[in-house]
Amino acid sequence: MSEIHRITVDPEQCGGRPTLRNLRIRVKDVLDLLAVGASPAEILEDCPVLEMGDIQAALEYAARQSDHPVLHVA
Repeated sequence: MSEIHRITVDPEQCGGRPTLRNLRIRVKDVLDLLAVGASPAEILEDCPVLEMGDIQAALEYAARQSDHPVLHVA
């Protein structure tokens, strides 16, 4: 089931960057933690306001952002 509804964008918060549930936790922050090897359990322990659905939403958001055509200019 999609969790993308957890992603919020508010121009007045975090410079308009995507956040999770209007919290001041950017999607990028969660993705950066995962990229350096933090487990979802570690992230949830360090930031108890987050839920597993938030981590899934961040991953889903990243997957959607990376799915675009690449144009090559000759």
